[in-house]
Amino acid sequence: MLEKIVTLPDGRALRAVVAGEGPGPLVVFEAGMSAPGSSWIHTQREVSARHRTLSYDRAGYGGSDVDPHDRTLDRIADDLTALLDALGETAPVLLVGHSWGGPIIRVFADRHPGRVAGMVFVDATLAEVMSSRNAKVAARFFGLMAVIARLGGKRLIARQAFRNGVSREISAADVETMTNDYATARAMRAGGREAAQIPAALPLMRRLQAQGTPDVPVVCLQAGLVERGMARWRPLFNEHVADLMAAAPQGEVVVVAGAGHLIPQESPEVVRETVFAVAQRLP
Repeated sequence: MLEKIVTLPDGRALRAVVAGEGPGPLVVFEAGMSAPGSSWIHTQREVSARHRTLSYDRAGYGGSDVDPHDRTLDRIADDLTALLDALGETAPVLLVGHSWGGPIIRVFADRHPGRVAGMVFVDATLAEVMSSRNAKVAARFFGLMAVIARLGGKRLIARQAFRNGVSREISAADVETMTNDYATARAMRAGGREAAQIPAALPLMRRLQAQGTPDVPVVCLQAGLVERGMARWRPLFNEHVADLMAAAPQGEVVVVAGAGHLIPQESPEVVRETVFAVAQRLP
């Protein structure tokens, strides 16, 4: 796992982590809202046993500079493109996006369909289960978490984040790394800035979902556990995803029984094996 500080054209620095060797496309991990690149630490290490991999901190998270501009979906996708360009990674990549990472990789695929070899959506955010009201609630929540972090509530934030527990497959050291990067006022402020842009992003999200994905292997991993507050939304969420994948040329849905929204932490083996399976289908 090699850390690289990459300078973007506007002078901002992003922290990236690369690992692995071998043929085939680079596997790019995109984290969810308020989550640093280290949220993928265990999965990236596992996948790097067979493939080249890349994770990174979006602007404002972990070791990456804060962006003075609004953190719109377009702006975030611009950063991902600039990061890959700076690393010389212009060949098609296998994109893996969790939660808010899903819309991000959709925008990238819309702009650069020829640079996408495959896609794995991990309980990715959909316009149908998001609203302006929910966005405001999320922004306020991240603001509250930032205050708690400043007051030393790191463990409280971790318990809230990993409320369903963490897989035994993930080492205590990796859990600590994730917690140290996630349970900070800085990460919560970055999440709040992204959440504030959700209402403006909804029309784009709807358009891209209706448009569909490139004609490449695409798998959606969906949570099978109905978490608190999701009794109404979880079945609708998974139904919308099934409809999207039915319209995709090479789409597939896998419901991960017993896992909640944090599939990468609760059932990392499913994410790992899905990435391997998609990679095997590629030229």
